[in-house]
Amino acid sequence: MTARKTFLLAAFIPLIALSSLWAGDTASFVDLGFSPDGKIYMFAQYGVQSGTLRPWADLFVVDVPRNNFVGGGRISYTHDRPVLAGQDGSGALYRIIARSAATADQYGVTFLRQGQPLYIALDNDPPVPGGTIEFRDFGTGNFYRAELVPYVEGAGENLKSSFYINLENTTRNGTKKTYTIGTPQLKRAQISSYRIKKVMIAPLDGSIIFVIEMKKNAAAGYDIRYMIEAARL
Repeated sequence: MTARKTFLLAAFIPLIALSSLWAGDTASFVDLGFSPDGKIYMFAQYGVQSGTLRPWADLFVVDVPRNNFVGGGRISYTHDRPVLAGQDGSGALYRIIARSAATADQYGVTFLRQGQPLYIALDNDPPVPGGTIEFRDFGTGNFYRAELVPYVEGAGENLKSSFYINLENTTRNGTKKTYTIGTPQLKRAQISSYRIKKVMIAPLDGSIIFVIEMKKNAAAGYDIRYMIEAARL
């Protein structure tokens, strides 16, 4: 074996090991925008199933003050054929957006009225100590500290988990307000961990959106999925 072949083999082995540890599929999060008053938020996620290679997408419409879905606000689509080489599953996203145009019009959601990012976690960021992040809104001068508090019970097929977020908002003049965001009584099956992936505020009204990355146990690894927690401050 030549030196070049030895190098290629050595580089290939870690990739095999890595793929055997992951074996799930990773969703991509998409911010689809707010209604003019900030009371309705729409987002989506999409990806490719690791087993069947079928592209899929989910679309959600959220009532921000209630921090819950509107009626009929959860829509899912999975294509009946696998993706072609080089495709990323975004075709399923485009189809579900087209099918949901009437819903977006009903709630006045426009894709150009997206959230303003205040915090973004990178994929290779180390775990946040204590699950606490800090960030600032340079437009208003508000400073935020958010702590994600998880709870995990059981193992294997019986694994369930939940979480909530403690949020502290310090305004420019030093006034502090605290909020508890989330539904800790809601136990999600097979979700092993949570991470704050992104934080955004709505244009003008100050509604805040936490994008939560979830690791869901899969047959031989885990899938990455997203959800949000919302509040009007």
